[in-house]
Amino acid sequence: MQTAITRALGTMLMACATAVCGAQSLDTLKINQVQVLGTHNSYARPVDSSVLAMIDPILEKLGQTFMKSMPKEQLAAFQEFHPNSMKMSEGLRYNHPPFDVQLDAGIRSIEIDVYNDPTGNRFNDPAAYRVLRQKGVTNLAPFDTKDLDKPGFKVLHMADIDFRTHYTTFKGALAAMRTWSDAHPGHFPIYVMIEAKDKGIPLFPGSAEVLPFDEKAFDALDQEVVAQLGRDKLITPDDVHGKYPTLRDAVLAKNWPTVKAARGKFIFLLLPSTAGMNLVSDYAKNRPNLEGRAMFMQSQPQDSYAAFFLLDNAIVRRQEIQQAVQQGFLIRTRSDIETYEAKVNDHTRADAAFKSGAQIISTDFFRPGNGYGTPYFVTLPGGGEARPNPVNTGK
Repeated sequence: MQTAITRALGTMLMACATAVCGAQSLDTLKINQVQVLGTHNSYARPVDSSVLAMIDPILEKLGQTFMKSMPKEQLAAFQEFHPNSMKMSEGLRYNHPPFDVQLDAGIRSIEIDVYNDPTGNRFNDPAAYRVLRQKGVTNLAPFDTKDLDKPGFKVLHMADIDFRTHYTTFKGALAAMRTWSDAHPGHFPIYVMIEAKDKGIPLFPGSAEVLPFDEKAFDALDQEVVAQLGRDKLITPDDVHGKYPTLRDAVLAKNWPTVKAARGKFIFLLLPSTAGMNLVSDYAKNRPNLEGRAMFMQSQPQDSYAAFFLLDNAIVRRQEIQQAVQQGFLIRTRSDIETYEAKVNDHTRADAAFKSGAQIISTDFFRPGNGYGTPYFVTLPGGGEARPNPVNTGK
């Protein structure tokens, strides 16, 4: 008669065998034939409540004026990316732990917002805190200023408003990723989305001047990635482009590396401007196939360097995403936008996102517990760190 210990041991062995088989199955797929769960604004810490209370009425008035002034086509695009009417205080109601905690939990896509700061001292005295202190507010949430006085790229969401972060510098964020990677050799490839922030919202006197990203800044951004992670830990456009006429041709030919070849590595995906709203960028200047670049750039299907698309609204773009995935492109979409789905406990968008076949599904809620007290959170169907893509693998 089988003892309880024997049964338990058998169950453990079967689970281990299943995990090994799963890993082997994924290894044979290419990095565009899988699906992973990622986090949105992965570096973020909560915004101070006094800041939120102060900016909500200001932004509500500005938003109404802004929407009325937008051309019809631009307004439609804006509403697609922001489909729900949410106050800023609600849209920012999420909180992520440090990268290692997320990666240990199975998150395989990280998103980082980066600001150009070649002189330093640009973001170490946030205007919102300065205004609140002048009003006598003293119990402001702690704000890390480590290395903000030094030249280099900084990591934060919104200058002067949403600036509390686990990593004040891009160098520090990359170092955290490298430390985790070195501690987990052969890990599943990590997709890293970088948003080059080139616009601010100057609500207060003395707001920080947000600089554009020109060719020199993008060169420095790439150099930082290579210096901190090492070229051997990157999958770059050159690796995919190969001998094909264009990067787009290589993508259409499915010339992506396998998961096995990409283990222990990172794939960087660049939004070249704030919110990915401007795709004319110096990142591709004189580099029609992103030659020598460290990152794949957000693109349009006709671009010679087309490899990665941002299609965040899977409810609206589901068929378009499926078609692009079948063609070979990488897609990022979102399972929840500005916390609305968590507020009303609605998985409709998450279901559409996973069924769309987008390789990267970003969420603000990858574990139980949210600021609304609802049971909403998102997990990869079937669990684990990745799964075969439901659209381009037939699995």
